[in-house]
Amino acid sequence: MDLLLLSSSRAGNSDYLETAQNAIYTHLSDCTNIVFVPYAGVTMSYNDYTKKVQNALPELSIKGLHEWEQPLEGIQQADAILVGGGNTFHLLHCLYQFNLVNSIREKVKLSMKYVGWSAGSNVAGNSIRTTNDMPIIEPESFTALALVPFQINPHFTDYQPPGHNGETRAERLAEFMVVNPEMPILAIPEGVGLKASQGNYSLVGEGESFVFKAGEQKVVANDAMLAELLAC
Repeated sequence: MDLLLLSSSRAGNSDYLETAQNAIYTHLSDCTNIVFVPYAGVTMSYNDYTKKVQNALPELSIKGLHEWEQPLEGIQQADAILVGGGNTFHLLHCLYQFNLVNSIREKVKLSMKYVGWSAGSNVAGNSIRTTNDMPIIEPESFTALALVPFQINPHFTDYQPPGHNGETRAERLAEFMVVNPEMPILAIPEGVGLKASQGNYSLVGEGESFVFKAGEQKVVANDAMLAELLAC
């Protein structure tokens, strides 16, 4: 498996996919049949979403998966897949609706390269139970693609606005750890991504990432530490 899982499509005030562009180009340098999965987009059409990604990555030839009458055919023809951000629940609902979960999982394990950001990174994990999104629709299951054997929390921040009395992100992830003490969560801030290949993990980008596991929150200091913390 060869994965690039990005926390977000933007970092700070950057343009769409600007900070991730070089990493994506490098990751997909030998790919010619690239399919974009737009199903996380809810407030824009799939055509508009696909066009937005094509404009942000002009050096790649990208086709939207929704353009196939049978989406499974698009997956079968692809040597790379891009999965965009938006609503994680809607994304996974559509993957189940079109019977794509097992097909994507098996194709990625075999040869197909995977790039996801935000919701697209969420569904690459064990489940979507650590997403930040509102459950606007109920997917068949919370079990995701399981391309990596741990949870992912993109857009991680523990900032709490003054006067806001809701739980912080860390407090929400602490709740998950109580119920699932042996399942690691990789929390990555905007501007950071995870490269995963055959069980080897490394972080790209700038920002402090964390692993939550067994009631503890630990800063990731290096790749060796990352692999150790993510061991399930």
